[in-house]
Amino acid sequence: MNGEKRAGMIQGETHVQTKARGSAGARSLLLTVLGEFVLPRGGEVWTGTLVTALGALGVEEKSARQALSRTAAEGLLGSARHGRRVRWSLSPAGDRLLREGTERIYGFMRGPHDWDGRWLVLTAGVPESQRRLRHRLRTRLTWLGLGSPAPGLWVIPDASKEAAVREVVHELDLGDRVFAWTGPSAGIGDPARLITAAWDLDDVEKRYLAFIERFAGLTAATGREAFVHQVRIVQEWRGFPFLDPDLPAELLEHDWPGPQAAAVFHDLRNRWHRRAQAEWDVMDGEAGTRP
Repeated sequence: MNGEKRAGMIQGETHVQTKARGSAGARSLLLTVLGEFVLPRGGEVWTGTLVTALGALGVEEKSARQALSRTAAEGLLGSARHGRRVRWSLSPAGDRLLREGTERIYGFMRGPHDWDGRWLVLTAGVPESQRRLRHRLRTRLTWLGLGSPAPGLWVIPDASKEAAVREVVHELDLGDRVFAWTGPSAGIGDPARLITAAWDLDDVEKRYLAFIERFAGLTAATGREAFVHQVRIVQEWRGFPFLDPDLPAELLEHDWPGPQAAAVFHDLRNRWHRRAQAEWDVMDGEAGTRP
């Protein structure tokens, strides 16, 4: 499949998928745009610029404005009126969320890492009746790469995550409900079975191969295409830290496609970055006067 045909497919998929997902898809794309283009420019942006940018990604204006309202209601954005126009700014919470996300997305699978043989194991007793708290805990631990092979049990073969896990426990005020420890395996049981129970690596592998097939060799003929491609590739890549624990090579049974997918991501993002940023400035100049 040539680059031009694949580009058309991606742009078409953007429009269809976004319409199907509605405001949820628009909000997800909005967060990616904020992280890639607004955060590096001081965290402020006009409504018209965002509407134009999301429109280039196939998001209808109504959905774009709804996504803005939802994101503001969640405390991630604030707004100020300038006549008929609205200027949005990242809140401290929004700024922190995007910076943490950027660090995780661009640091993930960046290179091979040595393993000292130690695991981190966490037990957490949060009752089913506290579903919101359980969801927040699961989201935070999954983002750190931990997997859950059994209810209330979380593991990862990376003892260096201890400080990050401690921070999650502190923020969620779970100090009296959890217990964690680090150390090497006692050699009892099969690590492969534990890994299979904790993570769906077959699905992750399929996703990596699809990612490579979709983006490898893709080119951008215009600044607008570079902008769309950059947002789409970041949008796709940012899901992998939730899915892949980035296991050490010692625990993988065969060549893992993660590093190849990471190479595709970083190469193409770097290749499109300058033109995508320039296209954003063009859209900001053209649409910044819209209310």
